[in-house]
Amino acid sequence: MQPSQVINSDDILLKLCRSVSQVLSTTTASKISHAGMVQRIGQTRLRPDLGCFSIFDGGFSGLVVINFSADAAMEIYRRYLLNMGMPEDELAIKYTSDEVANVMGELMNQMLGNFINQVSKELQTSISQSQPKMLTINRELTLSIEANLDEPVTRRVSFRTENNNIFYLEFAMDNTEFIGLASVEVEEEMDPDDILAMHSRGASHSGDVTEDLFDKLGI
Repeated sequence: MQPSQVINSDDILLKLCRSVSQVLSTTTASKISHAGMVQRIGQTRLRPDLGCFSIFDGGFSGLVVINFSADAAMEIYRRYLLNMGMPEDELAIKYTSDEVANVMGELMNQMLGNFINQVSKELQTSISQSQPKMLTINRELTLSIEANLDEPVTRRVSFRTENNNIFYLEFAMDNTEFIGLASVEVEEEMDPDDILAMHSRGASHSGDVTEDLFDKLGI
């Protein structure tokens, strides 16, 4: 008997990191990677230069914060729109532009959508998210974000762009586990054609027996 599979909050964080790397790498046509080490932190915060956050709820509750440096945000913003075919002379030149915030919020929405889709399938649960909010933050300011969680697990992971610009993901969620139940054997579904063929063979055999009986009786 195989042991039950247990998926904890750090496993879920890894799925989130993969979604972030995959979506950003695809949409920007560049390499976005996450660190192999995770930092345990006491609280999630919005930090300079651009901070984006979203709350999710359902099978488990949590909070995702992504803090971009100005250089990381501008690199991702430019690569994304250029990959979409936007002329370079139409791009914003300052990270404080509303367009940059809107694009980064849209990308975070795609990242979380990918994450929620994967987790919903693999953990067989339902999760919904709030619309991501993006804020331009002064270097002298940090904002604490609370998700009203019981015994939250809080982590930080660093990411690196192709041009070696750094941004950080901060993640808080319920301290919970998903435990796989013992596999249940599912009855194999019968093909309709096989069922008809079985009935046909049965009817044919019954007809042969009846004819033999009539022959013996001289009928």
